Parts: sequence; structure tokens; C-alpha cells
Amino acid sequence: MKFSSVNSGRLPFVIVALFVACLLADTAFSQSPFYKGKTIRVIQGAAAGGALDVRVRAVIPFLEKYIPGNPNVITEYMPGAGGGKVAGYIYNAAKPDGLIIGEAGSGFVSNAVLGQSEVTYDIDKFVYIGSADTSAHYIFFTRKQAGLTSLEKLRSHSGLRIGGQTVGQSPYLRARFFAYLIGFKEPRFVTGYSGPEVDLAMQRGEIDARNNPAQAIMMRTPDWVEKSLMDFHAGFEVPVGNKHARFAQLPDLATFTRTEKERKLLAMLRSLTLTGSPYFLPPGTPHNLVRILQDAMRRTFEDKEFHREFEKKTGDSATPLLGEALQKVIKELPRDPEVVDLFKTIAGPDPLPAR
Repeated sequence: MKFSSVNSGRLPFVIVALFVACLLADTAFSQSPFYKGKTIRVIQGAAAGGALDVRVRAVIPFLEKYIPGNPNVITEYMPGAGGGKVAGYIYNAAKPDGLIIGEAGSGFVSNAVLGQSEVTYDIDKFVYIGSADTSAHYIFFTRKQAGLTSLEKLRSHSGLRIGGQTVGQSPYLRARFFAYLIGFKEPRFVTGYSGPEVDLAMQRGEIDARNNPAQAIMMRTPDWVEKSLMDFHAGFEVPVGNKHARFAQLPDLATFTRTEKERKLLAMLRSLTLTGSPYFLPPGTPHNLVRILQDAMRRTFEDKEFHREFEKKTGDSATPLLGEALQKVIKELPRDPEVVDLFKTIAGPDPLPAR
């Protein structure tokens, strides 16, 4: 009887304790990370095995680490239209469920700004979560055997052969801007190379000139600098003020502009270059999932181990831009119709326009 009496007095407390325990268990269950046990697909706007693929693969393990719930992150490929194919898919067909991320080079952004007919998406309505490679100091140079040791000689030389990959790709576009603003005489743009093949073509004398990030020059072909095997003429800072110490003495491309229209033209190129290779979500992705993915990308970019792995895998340093900053860069891209028309002409395959 005594035992029964004692437990009867404690019964209300036991009931309350059990209720609280159940409530806490239910709360803990309801707060289980959304991404636990799920798979995220990163769909690239390029083919497997290329430079873009390598950069994505450097990012993926850190997203898996920093997204709460540690989901499996896989990559798929949807090359075409300079990233426009994957951009169209993410915009028009992908579910805004936080489980599909698009990733492409800046071509899909420039195609939209330039009003290309194949564009089926609105770059201002994507939700951006970051870009791992944005800043650089691009250098224009010629092979020593060409004998073009000064800007004056460079301008007076006719038919300079400038190497690149394909029409529309970033190296080709930058080369066209160097040629246009510095004032080359009837330059020839030789395309069809991969990045490493352009270097080999320079060494074999098949082409006379190219442009490349300063860091890539120092990492991949340091002899070109240390043994003076090339003549370095000008740079292009992205963003403004971002100089590589070894090439800090070179004039920036901005010093060659003559008019406000040309300054706006170069600002457009600089902003497009600054977007790098964006990671983006479909419009309408829930805000809480956007915050989770943006925060995971931020923590990735802050991780020193990520920077070591990125450089190890790609040969370049990561130069990250966070999602909100990337969104702002894209929103503020110059879109003056007159400037856009000139940009389209320079970006295309036809002879450069007269200044």
C-alpha cells in the first residue's frame, strides 16, 4: 500500500515527463535535416573531363560536407549553346526543390545579355549560390621570335595570328578585345585548339600571340617569364585593381579606351568575366533551401582545405564569389543597346569593326 501511495503521488509528474519527452522527440524528428538521405544533382553545361568538370569535382566533396544532412552530390552533363542548354533546362523544366543545381561558364550569361535568339531563360530570375573562379589578371603576349617587342611594333604589324579555342569562348572573346582596343592591324584569329594546344602552337610558331591568366602562365609555363621567351604587352584586371605582382607594370586594357562607349563596352566584358562559372537554382526555390545551399557554398569557400584541393586539381587558385554578390554583379551588367550591338560584333567571327 505504501508503495502504491507513493507512485500515485508521482503519477502526474511521470505523465508530464513522458509528454515532454514525446514532444522533444517529435520536435527533434521534425527538425531532421532536409537533405539527410537525399541526392543533389549538379548539372553542368559542359562535357565530362574538361576544365569546368574538374572545377566542379573540386567543389562537390565540400558541399557534401557542409550541407546539413550530408547528402550525396552527383554531377551530370548537358553541354550545348555555351551553357544555354542547361540554363534553359534549369529555368523551364527543373523542379525548384533544392535538389537540382545548374552550373555553367559565363557564356549563358553573355548570351542572354546579348539577346541571342536561342536564349529561353531570364538570368535575373535564377537564384545564384556562388562561383568558384571569378577574379584574374589576364595577360596578352607574343612569342619572342615574332620580334614584337613594343606596343608600337605590335600595332604596326599586319596579320598577327592570335590563337584560341572556339568563337564565343572566353579566351577568344578577350583576345578580340585586346586586338580591338589596342588597335591591331588586320589580326587573324586561329581557333580549334584546346587550352594546352594553344601553348604548343605558340612554341611551334603556328600562332604568334594569345592571352592567359597570369597565374596560369606562372604555374604552367614559368620559363616563358624567367627565360624571356615571350613578350608581354598588356593586362586585363578582373576586378579593377586585381594585378599579379609579376605583371603589375603592364598597362591595363582600360588605358586603351577612347570613348565612354568603349569604357562601357569594357565594363560589360569585365562584369561578364567576373561571373566566372556560376552555380544557380531554378526560380522559386524555397528560401530556406536557398539559405542552406548558399551557406554551404560560403563555408566551402572559407575552407583552406578546399583552396588546396582546388589548386591541386585545377592548377589554378580559387577566386570565389558568394551567391548574393554574384546576383548583384549579374543584375548590374551594362545592357545599353548600342553597347550590346558593338559587343556582339566584337564577339563574333567577322572582322573587327573600325574604331
